Amino acid sequence: MRFGGIFDTMKVVLDTNILIAASRSRRGASYYLLQLIPDKRFEICLSTPLYFEYLDVLMRPEHRLKGLTDEQIFGTVQYLTSQAHLQEIYFYWRPFLPDVKDDMVLELAVAAQAKRIITFNLKDFRGIDIFDIEAVKPRDFLVEIGEFK
Repeated sequence: MRFGGIFDTMKVVLDTNILIAASRSRRGASYYLLQLIPDKRFEICLSTPLYFEYLDVLMRPEHRLKGLTDEQIFGTVQYLTSQAHLQEIYFYWRPFLPDVKDDMVLELAVAAQAKRIITFNLKDFRGIDIFDIEAVKPRDFLVEIGEFK
C-alpha cells in the first residue's frame, strides 16, 4: 500500500488453513507467502488463541507431514510468533460469523487493525467489510503486493 509517497506495512491475519496448505505443498501460494516473512510490505498479526490453534491443528495426524517432528512444528510456529505483531484482544464480536474459530480470526483482525484476512474460505468471512477488512486468497494477496501478476 502506498500513502503519501511512502510505503506502509499492511497488517494481515493468516487463517489456519494457510499454514496447512503450506505444510502440504512447497509449490503453492501459501508456502510462497510464508517464505516471504519477514517482509516490509506486510506484517502478520497473531493472538494467543490463534497461536494455540495453529499448534493444535498442525499437530493433528491428518495435517502433519510424514517425518515432521513435534519440535519442527513447534519451531515453525515459534518463528511465525517471533515475526508477528502480537495483539491482545479486549473486545469480542461473537457471534458474528457462523464458526466460532472464524470469529477468533476476525476479532484479531479488528483488534490489530489488519486490512486482510488471508484464507481459502472466503465464504466463511462474508460481511467483514463493515470492519474495513477483506478476506483474500493467498495468491490474490501476492498479486496485490506485487509478487505475482
